[in-house]
Amino acid sequence: MQKRYLLGLGLLLLFNVKVQAQDQVINDIIKEARENSQLKVLGHELMDGIGPRLVGSPQMQKAHDWAVEKYKGWGIEARNEQWGEWRGWERGITHIDMTAPWTKSLAGTQLAWSPASPKGGAAGEVVILPMVEDAAAFEKWLPSVKGKYVMISAPQITGRPDYNWEEFATEESFAKMKEDRSAMNDAWNERLRNTGQGRRELPTALEDAGALGIITSYWSQGFGANKIFSASTKKVPTVDLSLEDYGLLFRLAESGQKPMINLNAQSKETGVTPTFNTIAEIKGTEKPDEYVMLSAHFDSWDGGTGATDNGTGTIMMMEVMRVLKEIYPNPKRTILVGHWGSEEQGLNGSRAFVEDHPEMMSKIQALFNQDNGTGRVANVSGQGFVDSYEYLGRWMSKVPRSITRDVETTFPGNPGGGGSDYASFVAAGVPAFSLSSLNWSYFNYTWHTNLDTYDKIVFDDVQNNVIMAAIMVYMASEEPEMVSKEIRIPLDRNGNPTAWPAVRSPTRKGGMD
Repeated sequence: MQKRYLLGLGLLLLFNVKVQAQDQVINDIIKEARENSQLKVLGHELMDGIGPRLVGSPQMQKAHDWAVEKYKGWGIEARNEQWGEWRGWERGITHIDMTAPWTKSLAGTQLAWSPASPKGGAAGEVVILPMVEDAAAFEKWLPSVKGKYVMISAPQITGRPDYNWEEFATEESFAKMKEDRSAMNDAWNERLRNTGQGRRELPTALEDAGALGIITSYWSQGFGANKIFSASTKKVPTVDLSLEDYGLLFRLAESGQKPMINLNAQSKETGVTPTFNTIAEIKGTEKPDEYVMLSAHFDSWDGGTGATDNGTGTIMMMEVMRVLKEIYPNPKRTILVGHWGSEEQGLNGSRAFVEDHPEMMSKIQALFNQDNGTGRVANVSGQGFVDSYEYLGRWMSKVPRSITRDVETTFPGNPGGGGSDYASFVAAGVPAFSLSSLNWSYFNYTWHTNLDTYDKIVFDDVQNNVIMAAIMVYMASEEPEMVSKEIRIPLDRNGNPTAWPAVRSPTRKGGMD
């Protein structure tokens, strides 16, 4: 009896020692993340020094090389893995000046992969896409665009976002504005339909008819914010104008004052360009062929500098790796981070990694992805993994309550779908989880917009996310065994079981038609 007691006491003491050691590592992680944070330096170097990271651009390649060198400077192995090719394009200056009926420099951005203006720019009248009866009438009108710029976006009835109206307008005025806006949008959509052209085909028809360029305005429903995507023209430039300046030109053209602009939009095709993922790793000591992964896409659109989509996810994961290398340099399992290329075109980089490394998928303990902005983590879903509550709950319990107290969890959650790179891994059976953040007006003001810049980063929130992710990675690495990968069948909107979606292959080449 005494021997059993001594054995039990010994096991209890061993367990307490292990818990104390574990708690010390966690305390050291928190201290390192708070007292020696590199987030502001990383954010400045990436967003201000390198800039936006459009797939196929020189800035994307500079970012990959910068990240590898940064990791190596921390003593972390890193490499760039080529996964495909893309259309190379280097952004140049965009100067847009109204020269009649008076002079004004306009705020606008050349769309990604848009052709350039002639050297020095080109001057021409601005006209509005007309209301025609049918496709035949559109074809009859089409030759008149030769030597002119054509506006093809709907005008906005107001430049004030709805929250501003709700605060200051009367209920009657607000309701009337929304009715007028809806009617205007319906009328513009009818105008587009009557041309007989699709949204991508219309710019091509206009450039083939001799238009000097295409003018759009994709307002993001916030003061000064426009979404900036890619052009479908192949010979003439497409530019996005601010709501204010687009409205000015539209009203002038509509009233017959024949506004004139000079557009000098310079960009450079660079041919077919290799595309990469940046992978860094801290090698495991006990189970080096099992993995815990961090995940964030590296690329961005280039209206701004991609600060919240996904610069903050990128620097967060880099900082997690730095902290872990400093505090936990000999992990039980190998810790990997993937900085994916071309997420914005369809999760291409992460899908390519899954496709190129099938042997790894069953050996990934867990993956944590961050994508949606600068806010602190607000939601974690189990992604349909049946036992995710048990292990995620244990790992999260080690994170300071001040960080997790407002985090909503959904277990087991529903698999399938997902607009970011964790979905590539869930489809391969990997327990992959999105660390979803508070939006900080993300969708209106920074998501894919011209305002997605360094000044929008909330570093205190990103630092909290670093601490949370670092602790969860540490706990996942130290887990005695691999966690359960049992996953429930996806459900439809009515809660009925559905078939698993087919795993999509990445687009290995893009933008080259």
